[in-house]
Amino acid sequence: MNINLALILTLLTAFSGAVVAFDRFYLRKQRDPADKSGHGWIIEYSRSFFPVLLFVLIIRSFIFEPFRIPSGSMMPTLLQGDYIFVKKYSYGLRLPVIEKKIIETGKPERGDVVVFRLPSEPNVNYIKRVIGLPGDEIIYSNHRLTVNGVPMPLQTDSAGNESQVFLETLGERQHEIMITEPERNVLDGRYRVPEGHFFMMGDNRDNSRDSRYIGAIPETHLVGEAVRIWMHMDGLEWPNWSRIGTKIE
Repeated sequence: MNINLALILTLLTAFSGAVVAFDRFYLRKQRDPADKSGHGWIIEYSRSFFPVLLFVLIIRSFIFEPFRIPSGSMMPTLLQGDYIFVKKYSYGLRLPVIEKKIIETGKPERGDVVVFRLPSEPNVNYIKRVIGLPGDEIIYSNHRLTVNGVPMPLQTDSAGNESQVFLETLGERQHEIMITEPERNVLDGRYRVPEGHFFMMGDNRDNSRDSRYIGAIPETHLVGEAVRIWMHMDGLEWPNWSRIGTKIE
């Protein structure tokens, strides 16, 4: 079961705010100043928690949202167990829960690592890399990308510890990808990105459920840009302190 944290946080903030407002503008006028018996636990708790809930709601909705990497589909860039910050204002400010954009702040660029809501299950978030922009033609063949007729450079990562790691260049942005099954070509295909959509792929090219399976992602389903790792802890293992603060390329 997927829990809609944004909805829960919004409802709690609205409820506590309504209680505080009702007490301030109505109950306080009816209250006997000499009555020292207290104002009820709901009012007291609402007074205490409303500022905190409002602060968290604003930060989470418009500035940064934490996200945990649930799988290895973005290896080697991101590992399962990485905790990252997602910059919510990269691609516009949206109202919580209904996700309606109220202010335009920018558009995804090729190579950005983006968190988005799965079109078939809007309560489920995925994280992938932007490969294709609206109107692009994407060809993926023999583990090589061609965008609008231009092959994207791919070379062996000399700094990598595994022969499966390569350096891919998208425009001016270079990042690592992983190819675990060189002979596997079942994911090859030609794709045209519709207007208002983006073509996403995982950096673990042979083990990623991305736009090759789920189709291009509508702009309305973008959550934000992944920018930094703030913790890595997978299961009961000790945190990997070396990954803290790593910029996501």
